[in-house]
Amino acid sequence: MDIQSIAHTKWNCKYHLVFAPKFRRKIIYGKLKADIAKILSMLCKRKGVKIVEAEMCKDHVHMLVEIPPSISVSSFVGYLKGKSTLMIFERHANLKYKFGNRHFWCRGYYVDTVGKNAKKIQEYIQNQLQEDWEYDQMTLKEYIDPFTGEPVKTNI
Repeated sequence: MDIQSIAHTKWNCKYHLVFAPKFRRKIIYGKLKADIAKILSMLCKRKGVKIVEAEMCKDHVHMLVEIPPSISVSSFVGYLKGKSTLMIFERHANLKYKFGNRHFWCRGYYVDTVGKNAKKIQEYIQNQLQEDWEYDQMTLKEYIDPFTGEPVKTNI
């Protein structure tokens, strides 16, 4: 077990966090992806939060983090999203015009306590990009017209 300790307290508090950019825009690419990862990592270190696993998908972020019991999850996520927004807009001034009123992240987030399933959630986060890619590869193209039963003509 990964039991931590702070003054008279032993703890093992791991949380799976998921949050997305405003309007679920697919903006986390290339240089921006690397900068956001550095910013989130730096902010976690400032608060004493350990990142066990993290993945930056193109339209959301998965993080498995150990948050000390002296910090509430909601206050940490508010700090993380608020400060990272300011830092992202400071480093990438052109985004101010795309995201009005300096809002980069959606208002909400998903959090789940990990408990004994830490390894499974860690594997899930590691495989998230592959799952997203596989999902994007699925098409909704019809090869047979559902109304007439005849093959669909393609313009290729």
